[in-house]
Amino acid sequence: MHHQPISRVLNLIPEADQRPANLSAEEARRLLLAADPAGVLGIAGSFALVAQEGVRVCLARSLDRPLRYFLAKQAAGPMLVVADRIDAIRDCLEKEGAGDQFHPSYTRMVPAHHVTEIQLVGCPDPNPVHRRFFDPLRGVLPPDLDAIGAAYVRALLEEIALWLDGVPRQEPLGVLFSGGIDSGSVLLGLYHQLLARGESPARLKAFTLAVDGGGSDIAQAREFLARTGLGLLGEEIEVASADLDPFAAVAVIEDYKPLDVECATLGLALLGALRRRYPDWRHLLDGDGGDENLKDYPIEENRELTIKSVVNNRMLYQEGWGVEAIKQSLTYSGGLSRGCVRGYAPARRYGFSLVSPFTRPRVIAVAEAIPFAALTEGSHQALYGLKGEVLARGFRQVTGFDLPVFPKRRFQNGALPEAAFARHFAVPQERYRRHFLDLYSPA
Repeated sequence: MHHQPISRVLNLIPEADQRPANLSAEEARRLLLAADPAGVLGIAGSFALVAQEGVRVCLARSLDRPLRYFLAKQAAGPMLVVADRIDAIRDCLEKEGAGDQFHPSYTRMVPAHHVTEIQLVGCPDPNPVHRRFFDPLRGVLPPDLDAIGAAYVRALLEEIALWLDGVPRQEPLGVLFSGGIDSGSVLLGLYHQLLARGESPARLKAFTLAVDGGGSDIAQAREFLARTGLGLLGEEIEVASADLDPFAAVAVIEDYKPLDVECATLGLALLGALRRRYPDWRHLLDGDGGDENLKDYPIEENRELTIKSVVNNRMLYQEGWGVEAIKQSLTYSGGLSRGCVRGYAPARRYGFSLVSPFTRPRVIAVAEAIPFAALTEGSHQALYGLKGEVLARGFRQVTGFDLPVFPKRRFQNGALPEAAFARHFAVPQERYRRHFLDLYSPA
């Protein structure tokens, strides 16, 4: 008589961490198992879900958070471990007596916007199948910046409203705020939505990081708040550069890409100081994903990119080169699908729930519908000017607010003086990578 091997799924994501805004977690799981993955697009909010049907396991997540897995082989049958952290997978395998099978590069990341399907059928195990559930139409909006801006800002405001629905009315609200276009749009959008609901914006604060007295973001944030009449919302969080530790950030985000390490290092400093000042604060918004949506990264800094590849590849900055591409990392995914840990992991470390409305499909769908090629005609500068133009026009039409627009600057570059930045972050990627691998070396 033939006996089926026993398959086990150990899901380490706590049920309380599932926050679909419109369904129960159980209803959401049923959508993962359906024949047509498009139903998963109907799950609003933040989620990292696992659903099982016999030997078939389906996994899916929202863009704002990681979801990792590892398939271990045991005599009785395959064991799938699912978690949001690599070290949690390692610890689980050691506890289950399978620690000798572990290596960080054997862990896998569920790519954003796909249902990952795994068959637990033993040895050899087949590759997972990735079925796309989010496939927005590209370039279908007219090349009219007013129409584009209005559609984009409306989608942003709808996501902020949905987030507000899930936050108790007495809870304080914070925005991680540099005064740049993205965090400024989130702050102004949240302020607008509170007023539209007849709620007091007194529960809202805009937190700006100042390392060693601050970099250029401090003046920018102050000017933004002054020009919008929101000066009372601003709160500056002072941190000493001696407290910055990029190697600690590598351990928190479990990654080694310098831009993400730098961002996470400053994020840890800001969130750690916030936690010490406000022991019970939980709900935060930021503007992560705004650059990715409007393709606002300097193409010149990446020799792999051309303006043609940036404007013609679907969700390139959100997803990387795509799940079928040779250059896509199985361990990490690509684009913001990989980089989401730079905000998620530091926030988790300090007990915050951090969300960006820019990472939601509703907002990304409008961005993907923008006819970038027609609007930019091959010009880098036209592309870089697009985000400010779209959001400023959108806010003016939809809310009546004038959104101050400043030149692009990364969060990690604006939070501290240039000399302090150079002192702390003159580290090649290989050193970060070596440090990451050392974390998993036997003592």
